[in-house]
Parts: sequence; C-alpha cells; structure tokens
Amino acid sequence: MTTTDEVQYVTHTDDHILLELGFGLDLVGDEWHGSAPVVPELFAPGTRSVRTSILAIWADTVAGYTVMDRFAPRVPVTLDLDVQVFAPPRESETIDVAARLVKAGRSVGVVEVEFTGSGGDQIGFAVTSFMAAPNPALVMAPDLADLKTRPRRSPGRRLSRPLAERARCEILAPGVATLPRAEDAINASNTINGGLLALTAEEAALSLTPGETLASLGIRYLRPARVGPVVATALVHDGLGRVEVRDTGADNRLAVLATTRTFGRAR
Repeated sequence: MTTTDEVQYVTHTDDHILLELGFGLDLVGDEWHGSAPVVPELFAPGTRSVRTSILAIWADTVAGYTVMDRFAPRVPVTLDLDVQVFAPPRESETIDVAARLVKAGRSVGVVEVEFTGSGGDQIGFAVTSFMAAPNPALVMAPDLADLKTRPRRSPGRRLSRPLAERARCEILAPGVATLPRAEDAINASNTINGGLLALTAEEAALSLTPGETLASLGIRYLRPARVGPVVATALVHDGLGRVEVRDTGADNRLAVLATTRTFGRAR
C-alpha cells in the first residue's frame, strides 16, 4: 500500500482497451478536441447506434485532459458524468468531441463536452466534474503532467470485437452485468476505469430493454473500484433505470450509482 510519504507515479499502458476505440486527441487553442470513426463494434447490442457509454468514455477522456494541468502533478479523478443524447447516433462516419472548462476551482473542475456528427449536426452533450485524487502521493509521471510534452493519442486502432466483449463485460442475468479488473482496463489511479464502469451499468440496463439505446446516462462515482469484479444491477421501469455498481472483491461496496433512460420511452 502506498503511504502519503511514498510517491507513486502513474503512467498509461499502450495496450489499454480504450486505445482501441480509435479516439484521437489534439489541443486546439485552449480546448481539447477529439474524433473517432464510427464502426459497428461501437454499436449498442441489436442496433446501429453508437453506445451512449462510449460517448461517456470519450467525454471522460477529453475532459480529463482538459483538467489534467489544473491538478498536476496530482491525478484527476471523475466525480460525476452526465451524458444527454438528442437522437440515436446513426448515419455518421465520425463523431467529434470538444471540451470546454467551465469551472476551475482549487478542489473541483467542471467540464462541458459537445458531440457532433460528421455533417456538423449536434448529437448531444455531457457535463462532468473532477477532483484531485485524495492520496497526495498518487501523482502523474512528469511527462504526463506536462501538456506540451504529453504524446497525443493517435487514431487508427480498431476494436476486433464489440466493446462489451472486448472488455470482458458479461450479462449474468437480465438486469445484471459484471466486469473484471484487468491491467488493460484500469485508469490513472490504478482502479477500474470509470468509462468501463459506465459500460457495465449500461449493459445491465439495456439487458432489460433489448434493441434500445440510451438517451441519457448519469454516473455518480462514489468510491474507486479497486479489486473487482464489479457487478451492476439495474431496475428499469417505463424506460427509466436505476443502476448500482458494486465492487464484489471489496466487501461488495457501492462504487457507482447510475441513472439511465432509453429512447423508446423518452419520446
């Protein structure tokens, strides 16, 4: 265990699952922008629509870069993330993402993210907030803490199979999904990546509404999922879902509370 007087540098691995989403990043003025091609492996089960959890992953990534220099050398961790989608993301060759810092406080940063399609049409938006990791000894490696020297993530990688399958996320029963902890699925604080927790929550909810996609996905991160596997349990009524994600390897502690709403009932 790392104590407060033992510095632990955090780096990124080159084989992380999220690097296979083809999401490229670039700094445009004071904003971080991202873009990715739309491929079938990104679709929600039984649809031709990009998963809302993938939009959450991209929002979390680009927003994390946006606040990284504000907290450096401390590691930023996500407190909450809300994604709202206007219509199921279909018929677009790419999805572009742009992040804008709307609050830069001493302890919390808030970022707004916009999603647009290849034709310039608005797909949706997200709002997310971050804080510095509570452990002051958990810091980014010096090259990661410097925006000017940090290497850009380049597009080009592609999932070889659908994201849930690649992430080893499985449906245990209707409304119940699980995800293991793996070295290619952890985040900068060495816990299960928050975007993949969102994926697990989405899988649990969609297993009760097959063939639909989410118009809304709200994630509240209550504590890190350090051990795994995590298990998401969803209750859905009239398209509105409540999902608990628990870390079964850590006394079944509640890690995430999520809310979902499908397009089928949102209209």
